[in-house]
Amino acid sequence: HGELDVSGGGSVQAGGSLSLSCTTSGLYYRTASMGWFRQAPGKEREGVAALHRSSGFTFYADSVKGRFTISRDDAKNTLYLQMNSLKPEDTAMYFCASADRVVPVPLRTDDYKYWGQGTQVTVSS
Repeated sequence: HGELDVSGGGSVQAGGSLSLSCTTSGLYYRTASMGWFRQAPGKEREGVAALHRSSGFTFYADSVKGRFTISRDDAKNTLYLQMNSLKPEDTAMYFCASADRVVPVPLRTDDYKYWGQGTQVTVSS
């Protein structure tokens, strides 16, 4: 399937913006669903945003709706997450994930087989 290479992240003040990228090397064309997840210290990993490649349907956690946007560029084999109006509670390690099938619950971690390395997002108040 290939590796997922995550870039972006960093530190920003509340209200600021950051963008994450996840590039797949390998069999990107077999990817059916992709998503962004995050994990804060002491908390479980949670789904943030996801999409199904064939339909283009997108899914968002309630906590990020209206602030985050997931997108992809098939020509670049890359998934993106644009994060605007960031809040301190968005601070976490962010991961991208993919699956070779259309996952039934897009924001559920167990449905994804392939994971990229995490990138830290820190939002200060």
